[in-house]
Amino acid sequence: MGLWDVLDAAHDIESFVHGLDAAAYAAQPLVHSAVERKFLIVGEALNQLSRANPSTAARIPDLRAIVGFRNVLVHGYAEVDHDVVWNAIQKSLPQLREAVKQILDGLADQGG
Repeated sequence: MGLWDVLDAAHDIESFVHGLDAAAYAAQPLVHSAVERKFLIVGEALNQLSRANPSTAARIPDLRAIVGFRNVLVHGYAEVDHDVVWNAIQKSLPQLREAVKQILDGLADQGG
């Protein structure tokens, strides 16, 4: 897992919720289950990155909060608040996607 996994999962989340509002999202168990699964991938990929490459991981804004969100989804699954997830989709995910793209672009420019 790595930054490409984060980018792919972010893209999937955005496609899953395209055209939905918060109420429509919350009313569709299949959609929020798929979104939560992709957030698990994001959190796990970043958690592994933080161990494998701390300097790159440090460039991800709110990395600890993202990994913590993954932990809430895994361990607090019965109490997941769809409004919190929707807020993460709308506010945090675009920033994360952009940060990951910048890191990947920088690595490509370096030939890595």
